Amino acid sequence: MTTGTPPPSRSATPRRSRVRTFLPLGIAAWLVLEIWLLTVVAGAAGGFTVFLLLLAGIVLGAVVIKRAGRRAFKNLSETLQQQQGGAVPAGEQRPGGNGLLMLAGLLLMIPGLISDALGLVLLVPPVRTALSRYTERTIERKMRSATPGTLGDAFQQARMHRPDGTVIQGEVIKDDERPAQRPDAGPRPPITP
Repeated sequence: MTTGTPPPSRSATPRRSRVRTFLPLGIAAWLVLEIWLLTVVAGAAGGFTVFLLLLAGIVLGAVVIKRAGRRAFKNLSETLQQQQGGAVPAGEQRPGGNGLLMLAGLLLMIPGLISDALGLVLLVPPVRTALSRYTERTIERKMRSATPGTLGDAFQQARMHRPDGTVIQGEVIKDDERPAQRPDAGPRPPITP
């Protein structure tokens, strides 16, 4: 004997996305392929050679990540100095791609020959530029098609700014909702960062 509400029908439960379905399978297949490739190379060239390849990947990955981090910090400090000096060039394109460089370094540091090959491909500047443009276009398209109330809509609202890029800090006070001020209180001080 059952009481209460019946269990939800099949149509009421949300479907799993393809990414959530196939990502674990893809990661498992990638790990199996990495281990298989390492054993094949170890059988052909020797275990010490594989060890040296993995060690070289770790060292190169650390160097790439360190260099990308320094470049990102340098770009940030230069931008802050220009903004403090009041000389912010409009429309200047700064060399980017630090995120993809860090991803390349991370892929090099992960033990495995396939991840090392992907990391080395990401070190090539034209590949990095093309991947960056593709990713930017894809994200922009997803942001434009975001429905209200979703995570993409929240990101779209957070990205709203003036056309010239100026951010004005302030506080919105509606006259009809303003609390009664005390007669001895003066004007409110401005909001500072």
